[in-house]
Amino acid sequence: MKLKMLLCSFCALLFSSLLNAQQEREARMWLTTSDRTALVAPQAVALHFSPEAGRLPVLAVDDAQHFQSIDGFGFALTGGSAQLLMRMNASQRAALLKELFTTGDNGMGVSYLRVSIGSSDMNERVYSYDDLAPGETDVEMAKFNLGADRADVIPVLKEILAIRPEIKILGSPWSAPAWMKTNNDVKAGELKPEYYKAFGKYLVKYIEAMRAEGIAIDAITVENEPLNPKNTPSMVVFAKEEDTFIANDLGPAFEKAGIRTKILLYDHNPDVLSYPLSILKDPAASKYVDGTAFHLYGGDAGLLTQVHDAFPQKNLYLTEQSVTEPRLGPLGIAEAVRRVMIGATRNWCRNVLLWNLAADPQNGPHTNNGGCTDCSGAMTLNDDSVTKNVAYYAVEHFSQFVPPGSLRVASSEMEQLASVAFLTPQHKVVLVVSNTANFAKPFAVKYHETFLQTTLPPESVGTYVW
Repeated sequence: MKLKMLLCSFCALLFSSLLNAQQEREARMWLTTSDRTALVAPQAVALHFSPEAGRLPVLAVDDAQHFQSIDGFGFALTGGSAQLLMRMNASQRAALLKELFTTGDNGMGVSYLRVSIGSSDMNERVYSYDDLAPGETDVEMAKFNLGADRADVIPVLKEILAIRPEIKILGSPWSAPAWMKTNNDVKAGELKPEYYKAFGKYLVKYIEAMRAEGIAIDAITVENEPLNPKNTPSMVVFAKEEDTFIANDLGPAFEKAGIRTKILLYDHNPDVLSYPLSILKDPAASKYVDGTAFHLYGGDAGLLTQVHDAFPQKNLYLTEQSVTEPRLGPLGIAEAVRRVMIGATRNWCRNVLLWNLAADPQNGPHTNNGGCTDCSGAMTLNDDSVTKNVAYYAVEHFSQFVPPGSLRVASSEMEQLASVAFLTPQHKVVLVVSNTANFAKPFAVKYHETFLQTTLPPESVGTYVW
């Protein structure tokens, strides 16, 4: 009887201790408001969990329900971005890169970058790594050279890698060299079937050449926006052609060269889901494919879950989306975070990359006759002057708090309060909530049968960590 009484007392004490620990749990909050009075600003007062939600609507977080692992958050380091960074004073550039890529000590914690294989439309001029005189060919890639990237992209990447050696890098071609294409032009046209093997070798050479520079390419996409012939450079690749190229040329070329860089297909909008689905259904191509890359210029992020549900063993990535704002007026943070950052991660994306890291005050540099004239950067760089824009803060609400290796966990949503939650490798819970309403929204966060009461100002975003 005494033993039973002792056990009961111990159980009661243990339950009381656990309850007290839950009630004493506190959360920190970082806030961005549309009037710019708070920009990923830590709030001075900690928030405490309690047994009651009061009369507030409840947003529940369940860290026992696990979804995809997170690879990282970041931007496209376009050739133009790298060029602007290299124009900065070396000490100013070093300080900015430290702020962007360090973790802790208020570092932004950017953990993933996208680079173009050759030039993108956000470069000062068009180039590939095997440009030839009219009528010449080079199927063995004897003249392959990283050339133009040595002036800016490679030096900037090396400075970044010195700060964050484990950062993931995605490479995407905007076009094959013009001599491989049906129109012999950098814009539009298709890859000639007789040069499929040569283009596969070109991509192998790129990965090997970057590795020789100390730069590991974690993944590549086969072609940026394969259904868009309007950029300079660009190249049209239909689903059947991409399927054939992966199955017969790129996959075997990677296998033969011992390359473990992931192959991602599509790299375009979810309004044409038949494109990735048709390739994933083909075992000859699918066996080489890690997953599908998406942009969000056409179609809603909710469509991505259809691809996950059809092929749950394959991964999803958000590899590009431009998030811009008027130069004057409210900061459009709430809608950007809801649609892109939360939309992508709630629909199985392992990363989110915004377009692009930096531009000048005229949204340049960009190519002529097909360069993006309204693509502002996450930062506006004017020599050594740095202005942070909405894309910067949208990414920071995630990158600073959700390191690679975190798991998305379950969170409910309410009207005008979009949310996504993560469990970090350090066993912290991170909840990002976007209030798209034009009025303040009070609510309670439920976690392990306790409640945190909070309010988000109108059209604002909060990141909560406990």
